[in-house]
Amino acid sequence: MPQDNTSFLGRGWKFPPEFSKKTNETVMSSGEQNIKESLTVLLSTRVGERVMNPDYGCNLDELLFTPLDLTLKTYVSDLIRTAILYYEPRIDVTSIDIMDDSELEGELLVEINYIIRATNSRRNLVYPFYKGEGTDV
Repeated sequence: MPQDNTSFLGRGWKFPPEFSKKTNETVMSSGEQNIKESLTVLLSTRVGERVMNPDYGCNLDELLFTPLDLTLKTYVSDLIRTAILYYEPRIDVTSIDIMDDSELEGELLVEINYIIRATNSRRNLVYPFYKGEGTDV
């Protein structure tokens, strides 16, 4: 049986949560995939939403109807960097790039480039920040 050399990176529920009908268990993720899923959860959680950890989150949704300018892009980048600094200790952020190719459709793509501390492995995550379903602008 092959040994997982990245088990020290953590293990948790897959995001979005899934349940296996075959084994009647929660589907888990581990290693680098768990880090990506953890970042997605962090960026889509409002501060105060978690009862047992009320400071956890990023509050990006509060910026949905804010004019899209350089100030907003800088603020989004700072919010993300700060949230990751406090709540994802397994990585070091090397850069956050805001891609505004689809800004007329109300979407920003946030590319987070990071290094996994324990393995010195470079990775990135592209997180879509956009106006939600059913909202009018």
